[in-house]
Amino acid sequence: MQFMLALYQDEAIYDGPDGPQLLAAIIAAHTGFAAKLAEAGLIRGGEGLERADTATTLRRTKGKVAVHDGPFAETREQLGGFYIIEADSLDEAMKWARQVPFTGDGAIEIRPCLPPPAEA
Repeated sequence: MQFMLALYQDEAIYDGPDGPQLLAAIIAAHTGFAAKLAEAGLIRGGEGLERADTATTLRRTKGKVAVHDGPFAETREQLGGFYIIEADSLDEAMKWARQVPFTGDGAIEIRPCLPPPAEA
C-alpha cells in the first residue's frame, strides 16, 4: 500500500540570517533520508515545494470557482513537501515518518493513497 507523508512546518524558520544555512542543511538531511528510503526499496516519489506564498488556490463554492493567491488556509505551518512510500501497514509508514528530518517543530500527515483505477 502506498502512503503520502506530507510535511508541514512554519516557513518563517528560514527567514532569519541563518535561513540559507538552515535550508541547505535540511535539504541535505532530506537527500540522506530519501536515499535511506530508496535503499529500503520504499520510495515511490516525492518533492520539496516552493514557499506557500507562491501557491494559487482554486476554491469551488456552490458551483462557482474563485482564484486566490496563496495557500488554501491561513495557518502557522505550511506544506513544504511530501514523500510517496510503499509500506505494508500504517505502522510501517509511521516508523518511516518518525525519521523524517525537520528544522525545529513540524508535523507529518500520513495518508493512504487510493489505488489506481481499474483498467477498463
